Amino acid sequence: MDWESIIPGYKGFLKLEKGLSENSIEAYLADISKLRQYLELHQLDSGPTELGQEVLRSFLSWLADLGLSARSQARMLSGLKAFYRYLLLEDLLEKDPTALLQAPRLGRKLPEVLTVSEIDRMMEKIDLSKAEGRRNKAMLETLYSCGLRVSELVGLKISGIFRAEGFIRVIGKGDKERLVPFSPRALKEIDLYLPDRNSLAIQPGHEDILFLNRRGRMLTRNMVFTIIKELARAAGIKKTVSRHTFRHSFATHLVEGGADLRAVQEMLGHESITTTEIYTHLDREYLREAIISFHPRSLQ
Repeated sequence: MDWESIIPGYKGFLKLEKGLSENSIEAYLADISKLRQYLELHQLDSGPTELGQEVLRSFLSWLADLGLSARSQARMLSGLKAFYRYLLLEDLLEKDPTALLQAPRLGRKLPEVLTVSEIDRMMEKIDLSKAEGRRNKAMLETLYSCGLRVSELVGLKISGIFRAEGFIRVIGKGDKERLVPFSPRALKEIDLYLPDRNSLAIQPGHEDILFLNRRGRMLTRNMVFTIIKELARAAGIKKTVSRHTFRHSFATHLVEGGADLRAVQEMLGHESITTTEIYTHLDREYLREAIISFHPRSLQ
């Protein structure tokens, strides 16, 4: 079978069987597109079921030659393995050519986190005299108080706020739902923002979305990231700030404060505790730096 006859079925499988979001599906399909690009450049007229281990290993070497990081190579190999598992499930293959392929070793990269004072400085740089000021402050307080992904933040619904219980309903990866506690401070900022939100001309289908742009529509992830970056710059923060910086800061501050790792896992929506364990490494790094900075034997 050729690529054009297989890809639509694979896309449907990712959406219906795996329950992946559109962004995740596009990422998986982009991995396949990269492989097809390699085949075209090297004049290899092969369908997906005709590729052997050696061709795929050469493809991975080509990615390294292009300068892709080890992390990007590993992610792309993971995408290819998922594709070939699908082909096996559909009985289009008898043997998986990716089975023996190994990803490059990854060093454990600790995410950048902000201190509480740095987060406060960013909050102080929000101009509340502007129409979007109250919204931005409510967004950042919610991000930090709940440890949300930006994609989860933009999808929050007013109907998902349970005030009496102190929880907010979050729809995470794979449309999995979880309840996350939120702080009284975040709720206060949301309440201060709601009158501005309700004065907008809200577009059909967006009536229940909490955070809206000036046109009454759901915000994009890129717009939220742009707001975060601009506030970090205004606050004089030199660290590399990403979409997940507030989420990492939330988790790190909880672990530093002695929170149970299982509770942090539940709040972050991690399927595996091993994903959450990176924050124990951050905590140990924090302790190591504290010893170096303040222990009398380290000052000599």
